[in-house]
Amino acid sequence: MDFSIKTLAAKSTAADNASTIKTACIVVGVFENKKLSTAATQLNKKGVIDAALKSGDISGKSGSTLMLRNLADVSAERVLLVGLGDDPNKVSEKAYIAAVQNAARGLNNLGGTDVSLMLPAVDGRDLTWAIRQTVIAFREAIFRTDAHKSKKDTVAANVKKVAIYVAANEAPVAKVALAQSIALVNGMELTKELGNMPANFCTPTHLANTAKKIAADFNMGVEVLERKQIQALKMNSFLSVSAGTDEPPKFIVLKHMGGKAKDAPVVLVGKGITFDSGGISLKPGAGMDEMKYDMGGAGSVLGTMRAIGEMKLKLNVIAVIPTCENMPSGSATRPGDIVTSMSGQTIEILNTDAEGRLILCDALTYVERFKPAAVIDVATLTGAIITSLGHHTTGLFTRHDDTHDKLAEELLSAGKQANDVAWRLPIGELYNEQLKSNFADIANIGGPAAGSITAACFLERFTKKYTWVHLDIAGVSWKSGAAKGSTGRPVPMLATFLMNRAG
Repeated sequence: MDFSIKTLAAKSTAADNASTIKTACIVVGVFENKKLSTAATQLNKKGVIDAALKSGDISGKSGSTLMLRNLADVSAERVLLVGLGDDPNKVSEKAYIAAVQNAARGLNNLGGTDVSLMLPAVDGRDLTWAIRQTVIAFREAIFRTDAHKSKKDTVAANVKKVAIYVAANEAPVAKVALAQSIALVNGMELTKELGNMPANFCTPTHLANTAKKIAADFNMGVEVLERKQIQALKMNSFLSVSAGTDEPPKFIVLKHMGGKAKDAPVVLVGKGITFDSGGISLKPGAGMDEMKYDMGGAGSVLGTMRAIGEMKLKLNVIAVIPTCENMPSGSATRPGDIVTSMSGQTIEILNTDAEGRLILCDALTYVERFKPAAVIDVATLTGAIITSLGHHTTGLFTRHDDTHDKLAEELLSAGKQANDVAWRLPIGELYNEQLKSNFADIANIGGPAAGSITAACFLERFTKKYTWVHLDIAGVSWKSGAAKGSTGRPVPMLATFLMNRAG
């Protein structure tokens, strides 16, 4: 799908001559109080749009749509009306997103191949935000999950070109926003493709090869550590998780050094469990197929790296991904086993299904060598976060001091900016009590109470030498049910955070 930014006459606003645009379909907004957007007014030559509102053919409510054809004195073959709510002066975020999503889905069946959008500004949001949501909506409408089907889904996807009209003075900003939005969606789609891929295809080796391809395509550095190198680093916590599988573990380091050589990097650490059976602490069979997405942290980090690589972001960013399977076998780690992490801390493994923290803790120790400006680990870490925040909001955890508060606020703000929100939860000594072990320095679980918090507290013990945030994305990175599949989150939040840091 080809996107472009277009304007009309240099001395006019983009809506002044909507009726002169030659296109298969032009998309304009209408409102519940029978009001029309400026662009819709320009197309209402014979009162046809007014009549449609008065007759109730379209309500103007958020997300409502109506297609009109062959309007008098209008160059476009079709006009798609989209409802934007009840206030022409304050189009809400929710109304705008519903409008572009419904337009994108509906226009898949369009006879023509090109679409022009002329929608009003969104209250409290800038043009960059609106362009980003538009690109996400249109690309989502044509995204397919049929890669492994012998016969592809017969879904119409006729629209090939989407033109977004803006005022002439907004065009330079809009073109930059469009390029960034396309890069962002390309990253999101990589994340979704990896998350949707079955575990017999998306192995640790496949994740490593994906990192190598990103490095080749966007001039990044890449290193993949194999089992012997991982053993030499004494990452015994990580290796304990892979003990029960024939798939070799990989430790991936991908470097985008777009900033100055002396600048400390931001490090993204992604949990890469390509299949999680629970190990000896075996999960129930129902829904276990979805545990192929337990590499959602790794997938989102790779998607983010692809996005910033395409953007040529002027920032140093390093991705670190420990990846393996968690399987039961005669060689698998048992509940009650004790392992020594790379940091030297010993861990009593009370539950082998709390494996994500076991691979992440060694990765979090490894990243000390980069003397990072900030470290963000991203993981589908706990089911408890879904109990706390549902499937809407990422859980964010960090220490409570000025430096960490600032990093947390940067990420929370980026999430709001990107429509990919997070919420901060507490950690601290009170919760650390739950992780005490009689036999080792720390247990890998703290019981059912505050499960996502104690998991974050476990990770925090390995992050004392730098500024760190943990993102628990178990609730937001995957959808179950009829719409089963990866969501591509939190790539928008992470990419926006990095873009803000790069200025």
